[in-house]
Amino acid sequence: MKDGLRRTNIRVKNLDVSGQVTGNIANPTMVSGEGDVWYVDASKATGASGDGSTWLEAFITIQEGVTAASAGDVVYVAAQDHTDYDTDPISYAETVIIPYATSNLALIGVSRGRTQGGLPQMKIGAGAVAMITVRAPGCLIQNIGINGYGSTGGGILLDGDNSTKAAFGTSIVNCHLKNCVVTTKVAISGGAIYGGSTQTPWQVLISGCRFYKNEVDIAVVGTSTVPQDWVIEDCVMSGPAANTNCNMWLTGGGSGINGVRINNCHFAGLPALTSGDSTRYINAIGCVGVLSNCTFGCATQGAGHLTFKAAGTGAFIPATVFLSGNYGETDTEGDTGYVYRAA
Repeated sequence: MKDGLRRTNIRVKNLDVSGQVTGNIANPTMVSGEGDVWYVDASKATGASGDGSTWLEAFITIQEGVTAASAGDVVYVAAQDHTDYDTDPISYAETVIIPYATSNLALIGVSRGRTQGGLPQMKIGAGAVAMITVRAPGCLIQNIGINGYGSTGGGILLDGDNSTKAAFGTSIVNCHLKNCVVTTKVAISGGAIYGGSTQTPWQVLISGCRFYKNEVDIAVVGTSTVPQDWVIEDCVMSGPAANTNCNMWLTGGGSGINGVRINNCHFAGLPALTSGDSTRYINAIGCVGVLSNCTFGCATQGAGHLTFKAAGTGAFIPATVFLSGNYGETDTEGDTGYVYRAA
């Protein structure tokens, strides 16, 4: 354990790490165990990588921190200093792979809030490689910003094959993901968060994330096995409508997810990407689960309302996915806007 930081509490205030940073880390998730702690700060005064053991000796790339880490370690990433008046933060211009040997890794940004400017951001602006590729089980990615502008590799790839790599048990918490695309106008190809083409992992948590201008926010891609036990909660999904093809492509090749819970997520206007092959909020064909307490930026009652059913105009929701407490807009006084399963 480096610097005396023990990861035993769920909430930390006035955290002092090696005397370099004092303050609150937004929504920290502290990981139990006795792994080491590593530090990444590309804006450090020396401009050169150290051994990663303190903020003064921090690495300057995220991959250096991940490579140095062992199973159960924590890598803290500082946001880069703002140096101009643009609306896009200075970014870590790299892609990162978490290898199988580094299971239960926690990659945590030192956050100042769940906004693009408040998180350490990754952006490469070119290429067709995911910004973060997870090939190890039980990992946590928290407080990281991803801007996929100019690249076609998507945001976070959960890459397993049940042989040499696995990404089951991944948690993605409090992240900001924007401008992510894999194959334009093709929802099953991937997006901001997506499973690999060979296998989409089981036991995934996506919580408290903000999505913006992604062609696809969350996608199940692999069809070799049916993924199970996914929870998607408390997220703000992509808009505007003209930039988005599908918010949640959960059907994969048609087999879906066995046990998916989508709760308290907020959707903008109905996706309407020109020539997009989905243009629905959700495609959950093949899934078993619950869609609950969500809001949709569309008419759900009254004239011109959208439907939520197996062949719905708003979302493809089969009878195996229960609808509970979801709302949209209504143009009729006295109507509730309640989302119901259309006949």
